[in-house]
Amino acid sequence: FKPYIPADKITPEFTVTSVIMGMLLAVVFGAANAYLGLRVGMTVSASIPAAVISMGVIRVIMKKDSILESNMVQTIGSAGESLAAGAIFTLPVLFLWAKDGIMDSPSLLTIMLISLCGGILGVLFMVPLRNALIVKEHGTLPYPEGTACAEVLLAGEEGGASAKSVFAGMGFAALFKFITDGIKVIPGVITAPIKSLKTELSAEVYPALLGVGYICGPKIASYMFAGGILGWFVLIPAIVTFGGSTILYPGTISIADLYATKGASAIWSNYIKYIGAGAVATGGIISLIKSLPLIVKTFSDAIKGMKGDKNTGKLRTEQDIDMKAIAIGIVVVTIAIWLIPDIPVTILGAILIVIFGFFFATVSSRMVGIVGSSNNPVSGMAIATLLFATLCLKVTGDVGVHGMKGAIGIGSVICIIAAMAGDTSQDLKTGYILGATPKKQQMGEMLGVVVSGLAIGGVLYLLDAAWGYGTAEIPAPQAQLMKMIVEGIMGGNLPWGLVFVGVFLAICLE
Repeated sequence: FKPYIPADKITPEFTVTSVIMGMLLAVVFGAANAYLGLRVGMTVSASIPAAVISMGVIRVIMKKDSILESNMVQTIGSAGESLAAGAIFTLPVLFLWAKDGIMDSPSLLTIMLISLCGGILGVLFMVPLRNALIVKEHGTLPYPEGTACAEVLLAGEEGGASAKSVFAGMGFAALFKFITDGIKVIPGVITAPIKSLKTELSAEVYPALLGVGYICGPKIASYMFAGGILGWFVLIPAIVTFGGSTILYPGTISIADLYATKGASAIWSNYIKYIGAGAVATGGIISLIKSLPLIVKTFSDAIKGMKGDKNTGKLRTEQDIDMKAIAIGIVVVTIAIWLIPDIPVTILGAILIVIFGFFFATVSSRMVGIVGSSNNPVSGMAIATLLFATLCLKVTGDVGVHGMKGAIGIGSVICIIAAMAGDTSQDLKTGYILGATPKKQQMGEMLGVVVSGLAIGGVLYLLDAAWGYGTAEIPAPQAQLMKMIVEGIMGGNLPWGLVFVGVFLAICLE
């Protein structure tokens, strides 16, 4: 494989222009993704729009000829989106508990420190895996968004029809978005109830999802579609049909009445999500086991290279942040998580964060290589973490408000680690194709983490002040689920049967 910019050629990358633009995009995309995730329960990768904007400004407006400078802008800018994606699935739980009168609202410092620690660890955990996942599996793991970013930047470099296609796509998507969500001429979601099956068929018609499907390809898209069929056309009809008058979880209404009053989506929210949590956790473990030989070899090679300057004699396109710096950084951040009073995590929690953090950083990095960042089940990983962490805290006697805050603190850091590791992987894939310097990209990721980590607390407070979490405007569906899990385990009423259905379903599928 030969990158677009040869290893022996030096071009501008980490410049004042790329840093300032990247920092601005990190804050903007972080705020936008926070709102999107709290509104609809999912986030989308900002790498591609960041790449298009950076190409437009640097190449078209500033007339500068530096594809690696544009790549640095999207590297820094997309970090804000990923950090927000990890934060909004868990941290709003603290605001919801404050409204319930259980505790005070989290301080801006608490949100900032949790976000920074998770973001920094996410980047640090990914760096040693770059050679194994990005380089050695170049032909195996497509990293759809990372590859698409490279194509976008190359289209701008080549100019002509390729660049016009990129901006035409943006214009069409913006127009469609305005028609569906702006003036609401066409519904963005089309739903058809299927009463004979006691379920419904629903589809979002946004160009963004069509684009992600095209980037992922028919094979991966078919996996996603199969999961939808399994959940909505197998599990939901089975639960409604055979459950009938049975009062299962949440224990206050029969399944038949729940379906009759709130529809199939209520069955999905109260049952299928827990099955999915078990399946995602199991799938992650299986993925890690299958990747273990490659991961062990990667770390073995990295540790061997710790003596002296790891990058001495290496090509520019093979240089990473030194392993000694990585190891020191992980230790320092872990100790900070344990000792800083504003982070509600004990030494047990800090140890769990390191173990689960590396585990899910690896799983996330590999998973986004297959299905893309937009489909990365970060919330599923957070659910698996919360299940285990809350149980550990309960067993060790850390219960009540302190234990609940600790569980969310652990879950938040892990969630952000997984999101950041996935984003870093995509960005490093783009850099690998273009011929960027990995070390400089990793530094850019760190900068994006710091900027967006400082901003995310203000964003969460503004959204809470404007509408309030748990309202129709920002229902915060993932946070509501996390809240339910922690309360369920601490109160002893979590539906473990549903979780284990997911576990064995994943084993059967594998």
